[in-house]
Amino acid sequence: MTAEAWSADDDVLRLTPDVEQLEFGGFVSKFLAERCGETEVRRLMEDDLGYDPGVWSQASEQLGLAGLDVPEKYGGSGAGFREMAVVMEALGGSLGCLPFYATSVLAVGALLAADDEQARGEYLPGIAAGRTTATVAAAETGTSSASEVRTSAERDGGGFVLTGSKCFVVDGCTADLLVVVAQSPAGLSLFAVPGDAPGLTRTAMQTLDPTRKVARLTLDRAPGRLIGPEGSAPPVLDQLRDRAALALACEQLGVASRALSMAVAYAKTRMQFGRPIGSFQAVKHRCVDMAQRIEAALSATQWAVAALAENAENAENAENAENVGIATALASVCSTDAAVFATAENVQVHGGIGFTWEHPAHLYFRRARSSALLHGSADDARELLLRRLGV
Repeated sequence: MTAEAWSADDDVLRLTPDVEQLEFGGFVSKFLAERCGETEVRRLMEDDLGYDPGVWSQASEQLGLAGLDVPEKYGGSGAGFREMAVVMEALGGSLGCLPFYATSVLAVGALLAADDEQARGEYLPGIAAGRTTATVAAAETGTSSASEVRTSAERDGGGFVLTGSKCFVVDGCTADLLVVVAQSPAGLSLFAVPGDAPGLTRTAMQTLDPTRKVARLTLDRAPGRLIGPEGSAPPVLDQLRDRAALALACEQLGVASRALSMAVAYAKTRMQFGRPIGSFQAVKHRCVDMAQRIEAALSATQWAVAALAENAENAENAENAENVGIATALASVCSTDAAVFATAENVQVHGGIGFTWEHPAHLYFRRARSSALLHGSADDARELLLRRLGV
């Protein structure tokens, strides 16, 4: 990879105008450039674990990434989604292989949204300290729609046993804690299942993106601890859907921005017919089109991040809550479109070398395409946006 593509000094963190948050993002970017560079990313692509526990421990201790959104009373930093957004953007720009999305975005989000103080006290301190990795297992047919959940939870003595299967579970093979969505006698519910629970089988899935590990889970009367009241999962999943979609939008923005940075850097240095290829109109147009889509995605994502953060601070404002739904859906659509377009154009700008395994352009293309389908298709996102707009 070229030096320009992985430089920690290359400012692609634009989600927040706040100086302190931008400074924090700079620390995260520098850490990722030093500890999660291309060589390390390629090594972890071939590793079953998918991340370096030592690097995750260091990121948790030095930067507080594991407990970034965890309240201070559970050992976390008590930061908000603005800081989460900055980290996700940095991770997108570096393709850093860390369990941040599964643990700090998905699992922590589910625990915070659930009405279960005991569960938060039991699980969040370990997560915040970086000792426990976690994830959420919801999808069964490629989407996380509640109507598609067939995994059942039956009472067994004083607890529950779960039977069914899940797919596309991020870090599902390695997470210490699984928050599983299942149908209980009272309705859709959340259950905590240890990673080493009897009756749980975890199988790695091969996907387009080798930098993000996903798994298929099979549960055969695996014991699960109920999180929150029975039947209380739907509102939790609604909140988690927006949180997950916006986090991925921030990551996609980082992916797209890095692709543009790589394309511009190459266009400036690659000589053809005695001049840089960036001086040719066809290449200029590609770069401008990339930049235009990224700017639109940036505006939409900034609005969504602000709306979600403000809603967390003022949950009683119904109008703002409605804005969160519209803003996150719009950000998801715009950022995904920008990332898919920019990473494909980056390959074209690089010409022949852009199609080789040795060049990193395809890794960003794979991440953009894979993330676009992680929680449903692009059509699903557009349908959700139209529905929320009342169309």
